[in-house]
Amino acid sequence: MQDNYEHYITRSIKSLYRRRLLAPVIYLIFITFLWIFLPVFSILFPVSMEDISSMQKLYGKKEYYVTTELENLNFTGYTKKRYGRTAGYFYYCKYKDRGYIVLLNPSTCEQGLPEIKRLAVRGKILRKDKNYDALLDNLSSDLDWTKAGIVSKVDSFYLSEPDFRYVFGIILLVFMGGSTLFALIALALNILFITLPDMSPPCQILGNFGKRKELFAQAEEELATLPQLATEDMFITEHFFIETSRYGVAIVPIQEIIWIYKHSTLHKLFWYHFSISYTLNITANKHVYIHCPKNIKSDIDGIIDYLAEANHSILVGFSEENRKKIQSQQGDFLQMEKLMQVFELIKNRRKKK
Repeated sequence: MQDNYEHYITRSIKSLYRRRLLAPVIYLIFITFLWIFLPVFSILFPVSMEDISSMQKLYGKKEYYVTTELENLNFTGYTKKRYGRTAGYFYYCKYKDRGYIVLLNPSTCEQGLPEIKRLAVRGKILRKDKNYDALLDNLSSDLDWTKAGIVSKVDSFYLSEPDFRYVFGIILLVFMGGSTLFALIALALNILFITLPDMSPPCQILGNFGKRKELFAQAEEELATLPQLATEDMFITEHFFIETSRYGVAIVPIQEIIWIYKHSTLHKLFWYHFSISYTLNITANKHVYIHCPKNIKSDIDGIIDYLAEANHSILVGFSEENRKKIQSQQGDFLQMEKLMQVFELIKNRRKKK
């Protein structure tokens, strides 16, 4: 049991947000590697390739995604299948007495036009693979030429339009950019709450019930002079209920609490039951909800009994009757009813017209 409660809430808030620093830091390290190794910007902003003979040079620089203009493309008669569907059509063109292979989308070549005079295309530079080798085998047979002969005349790299996934690049950029921004904001907020604990959400909630800083200082002072009831991570002082667990920190004036109850959770692995833990649920005015998970039954029962004695207007225990009372008191139910009444009124007016 903790004996020194001097600035205990402040220390608990700092400890909570230090632990929460780990997740955004690890994710930012991970996403940094993705930014470095995934060619997100290359897809969105492809390199302009002057001529098709530059493929090997650009590939060596890891500039895989390019945009270029091609002339005098001829259909080879062969296609590439992917998942049982035609993914592209193989074309060839000549540049400075050397042959180059280009794989075009079915829509680009209108499903196999015999000849294309001029074409602006965005594609991905690929090194020869099994499909490419199979294509050269077939072409050498068609031309009655040896495999070695055709390989000596055709470049070992080819340009693939179907592998240029522009939409995927946009989706990837949005996801990576959004998640990076989210992680940076989370990191900045955690650092802020460690530096200025009175700006953290547990203290911000106190602003619903009065001057935030004054209430926070009062709660710290009351806890420092020893609480009236204390468990491992829940405390009751003269005017406040305080939670300082590894799951969160909460501070709420006792007179603002309107409903308390507990529920149990059975922890098991397959058929083996490990233990039962209990969660204390507190509802306060201004739509403040506090959950204190993984406590023992005797601790929660003691807290509930003490709070009920300190504030006789608190509803104790979960029941449908208590739920409806709180729903009505908090205004959620009434607001929904009013909204439904407005819709019904609009509907009736339309019928009259």
